[in-house]
Order: sequence, then structure tokens, then C-alpha cells
Amino acid sequence: MVERRDVVHAIAAAVVQTVASVGAQWAQPDRTPLDWRGYLLLLVGPAMILAMRRRPTVAMAVTLVATWVFLLFGFVYGPVFLTPIIMIVHTLVSGHRRPAWAWGMATLLFMIVYTTWLVSGPPRGWYHNLAVAAFLFLVLTFAEWLRAFRERRAEKAQKAAEEERRQASEERLSMAQELHDVLAHNISLIHVQASTALHLIETHPEQARSALSTIKTASKDVLSEMRGVLDVLREGAPRNPTAGLDRLDDLADRSCLDVKVVRTGQVRQVPHGPDRAAYRIVQESLTNVTRHAPGSSVVVCLDYGDDTLRVTVTDDGAGKRDAVTDLGGGNGIPGMRERASALGGSLTAGPHDGGFRVAATLPIPAKEKS
Repeated sequence: MVERRDVVHAIAAAVVQTVASVGAQWAQPDRTPLDWRGYLLLLVGPAMILAMRRRPTVAMAVTLVATWVFLLFGFVYGPVFLTPIIMIVHTLVSGHRRPAWAWGMATLLFMIVYTTWLVSGPPRGWYHNLAVAAFLFLVLTFAEWLRAFRERRAEKAQKAAEEERRQASEERLSMAQELHDVLAHNISLIHVQASTALHLIETHPEQARSALSTIKTASKDVLSEMRGVLDVLREGAPRNPTAGLDRLDDLADRSCLDVKVVRTGQVRQVPHGPDRAAYRIVQESLTNVTRHAPGSSVVVCLDYGDDTLRVTVTDDGAGKRDAVTDLGGGNGIPGMRERASALGGSLTAGPHDGGFRVAATLPIPAKEKS
């Protein structure tokens, strides 16, 4: 189907070529006056504009041949070359480089033969032929530049689209990690406290009530955190979840574990990436303690170095006998390790003095020297 803009371009080219050719006759009285054949040949090029998107090589060839015939009849120079230039440029830019160059060289050869042996009057000479060759090479060079420019622009747009898809994939992965950490910690806590409540509801109702109160708080917290995580999917919502080290003490209080938080070094605000990663690593570590050694004491140490933040979570393993065994497996430690690696840091996890230790090192901006 012919596009509307092609119709407009064809009409404009037809008007320019015919009207300008009529005007050019006054400056070229030695050339043959335009007749029906001349006007018909002047309209061939504009008509081919309607077909150049579907058959660029054919449209170019027909236009150039019509131009050659126009010149052989002795009609005026000048305006008739408008549509051949358009056709050569379009054909080359659309990817048909060899046909464009071949027909361009054929046109140059025709012009040399025509001006040397076929034109009426004295031959034009080599200066004229060199000028025609320079003009044709200029047209072809411009077409090559335009083709390369469009290819670079398309490549840039493709890379931008791929980068956008990659970022969207990374954001989805980040959402999955956030949801895993939020759900794993709070559901494990709820499960442990529910088991405690069921065990103590007959013999120690006050302790059971405390466990149920913890469940209520944990369920409220998990809904709040999930809302915060999912809000990043909404247009205009903050791009970063709210969990960070400023909430670490609250996390320790809600864990239903004996947790001691120790901060060493020059305590300072850190960028969102390591801030969130450190919080989630501590949260996941406490979740693992809740599941596998719920009666243990835990020490959380944040060591602010010159350009690193070292996070250590160590439990004494005293609660292993009360481990929750029916929560299934998880992706806790690999997920923590991925968080640290994504920021250029590292994480180790393993047994330590009868308990378990998770140690992560995260890069942070160097502290300012006083």
C-alpha cells in the first residue's frame, strides 16, 4: 500500500520537475522545446516514487532510463535530475548498495558518451565530464553516510532496548529476592511462634499469648514490607524498597531471638545498595537461626571500615535441639551470596564454635578524612 507521504513527495517532485523545466527552456534556447514526450518522461520519475519502497532497484532503474531518453531527445538540462538523485540515495540507504553504485556508474558512462559523441554542437570536454563524475560521487557518498548514520541510530536504539530489557530482568530478580527475604523471615517467625503457642496454650497461657502477639506483629510487618516491595512496580512509586540498616534494631527486636547488635568503626550512612544488602543478609541469617536453632543467642556485628562494610552474624548454636524441621529447603545462603557478589563484595557461611557464622564484606565509599 502506498503511503500518504510518498504521494505528497511524488506530486511535489512532478510539479518541481515540470515547472522548473519549463523555466529552464528560457535559459537553454538551443535545446529541444518540451512536447508531450518530454512532459511524459518528466513524470516517470515522480511516478516511480510511489513504488520505490516496494521495488527500490526497479524504480531507480526506470527513472534513470527515462532520464537518459529525455536527454537523448535533446530536452533541457537541470530539473530532470531531481528524481534520479532521490532514487539513487533511497536505493543505497535502503540497503541495495551494489545496484545503486552500478547504476550510478552506468549513468556516469552514459553522460560521458552523450556529451562527447551524441550531444548536438561541440563536445563538452573532460572538464565537464569530471564535474559530472564529482557530482555523482558526491551523491553516492552522501547516501553512504546517510545509510551508516541510520544504521548506527538503529543499532543504538536496539542496544537501548536490550539494556532496558536487561534492567527490567534485573529488577524482576531483585523483586524476587526481596519477596523471598521478606516472606522467609516473617513466615518462619510466624511458624515458630505458632508452634510455641500450640505447645504452651494449655500449660502456660501467658507465654502462648505472648507468642500469638508476636504472630500478630509479624503478620502485620510482612504485609507492610510486601506492600513496600510491590509499590516499586507501580508507576511513579519509589524505585527503592524501604528496608535498610536504620531498621536493624527493630528487626532484632522482632526476631524473637536473643540478638545483640554491635557497631564498630566510623558509623555512617552508606549508599542504598550495600545498605539494603546488609539489612537483607542480617534478616536472612536471623531467619536461618529461627528455623535451625531458635533458642540460640545471636551477635550481629557491623564493622564500618575505610571502604568496606563487614557484616557478621554469629549464633552459639544453643537452640539446635528446637530446630523447625518442616519448613522445607530454601535459597537463603546462595541468595545472600548473590547479593554480596552483585555489589562487588563476598560472603562466607559455615559452622563456627558450635554455632553458625555468616560473614559478608560489602564495598562502600571511603570515609572522609578530617
